[in-house]
Amino acid sequence: MSQLRIATFNLLHGQPLAADGSPLPFPPPAAGRECPQAADPLIEAIAELDADVLALQEVDRYQPRSGLVDQAAAAAKAMGATDWRFAAALHGRPAPVAGWVPDPAVPGLQVYGPGEVDAATEPPSYGTALLTRLPVRHWRARRFAPAPFGLPLRVAGRRGLTPVPDEPRAALAAVLEGERGPFTVVATHLSFVPGWNMAQLAGIRRWIADLPKPYLVLGDFNLIGAMPRTVLGSATALDPETARERRSERLRRRDLRAARRMRAAQAAQAGVRRRRVREPRPRMQGWYDLAKTPTYPSHHPAVQFDHVLAIGVPRTAVGPASAPRAAVSDHRPLVVEVTL
Repeated sequence: MSQLRIATFNLLHGQPLAADGSPLPFPPPAAGRECPQAADPLIEAIAELDADVLALQEVDRYQPRSGLVDQAAAAAKAMGATDWRFAAALHGRPAPVAGWVPDPAVPGLQVYGPGEVDAATEPPSYGTALLTRLPVRHWRARRFAPAPFGLPLRVAGRRGLTPVPDEPRAALAAVLEGERGPFTVVATHLSFVPGWNMAQLAGIRRWIADLPKPYLVLGDFNLIGAMPRTVLGSATALDPETARERRSERLRRRDLRAARRMRAAQAAQAGVRRRRVREPRPRMQGWYDLAKTPTYPSHHPAVQFDHVLAIGVPRTAVGPASAPRAAVSDHRPLVVEVTL
């Protein structure tokens, strides 16, 4: 079986950064036309990842700040993706303090793919992408409303903390054909507001409950440590299928205990002293991290906001993981090799 390279990368709209983490300027677009050179650092970073499945967050489409480039399409070409989707969480333009000035003509979720490449009449947008070299059986997308309040955050190129309002978020799910059969991959970017992001993550787990396992959930969760797998595990406990599996396991263990008691009673009546043998308890296969390494900030990683979580993937199928330095973004990409 060949190993797949699974990766997630928060692009920061392809923003080039200096070695100290400060932003470098994009080449300006000329007379409202796309500036292909603006995508060069992004294309280089994506090509170096050599990913078979790639989740991207903070992706621009036709935004003046990033050279009017369709970044999802540029990334797909750089990695040789056979299929991809870009879920625009919002349409509009970034504002210095207000976050975004939305385009009232396109208020909801829009999904773009290979069929919409070079459709430069589309309004500028921003969101999440999922790209793959594998055959795709099924695509699915959803949008999350922003939290009603924001938080003061560190922003690349600014000193101290900057008040940042929350923004709509998007998730993309794809059922992919692996050598061992279908599996489901989800790409998402969750809110930075505590609690709000956990509710979004739990919602994703319920949203894909009817899709085939194994599951891989990738993205910038704005959560650290064990919190993502804990949230997903809690959501899993609510699934009817999981509840049936656990009920069946409880009944099996109850029957084993009853059989042991009966054998012990029979041995006692026969005057035979039996040696007690403990049977190994089955270990429930839950959600777990395929990679544990800091990814933020890119110039000196200290925390891990970016995750690849799985359920139904044997731990023996997971290979090396890394978070290489890239030419763009304040996050490092997270890459892991998996046999699926």
